[in-house]
Amino acid sequence: MSEPNSSGNTSLLAHPVVPVAGVDDAETTARAALPRIAAVGGEMLALYVVEKAGGAPDKASVEQREEVAEEAFSVVRELAAEAGVDVTTRVAYGTDVAGTILDVAADEDASAVVFTPRGGSKWTKLLTGDVASSLVEDADRPVVVLPASK
Repeated sequence: MSEPNSSGNTSLLAHPVVPVAGVDDAETTARAALPRIAAVGGEMLALYVVEKAGGAPDKASVEQREEVAEEAFSVVRELAAEAGVDVTTRVAYGTDVAGTILDVAADEDASAVVFTPRGGSKWTKLLTGDVASSLVEDADRPVVVLPASK
């Protein structure tokens, strides 16, 4: 069982870190997670990771990625307000997306990491790494993978 949050809630969904990768993913993930978080009286941290290239040129500028993060957070905030869930947001930076998510979860003493799987072919996952697999394999706390709401 997880540690209680400030209100004494010990649910896995009491204080999860919920990573989002863009506007569409934010909507999908929020629609799947927020009703469950609301049901246990939880609160959430929406997280956007700006992946740094580690010496190689970045795919997009930091400013462009921060704009994407803010657009995603706007979607999450709107859906969280509708669900009655308190949400905070954070942008983190790192060369390893899964590792950065887990570091933030540890920093925030999150009850779990909660996400919906992102699409992509097995070939793409092989070439780019599979963040979902890394989250599950390397986690020091529960990882909850939710199906996308229909």
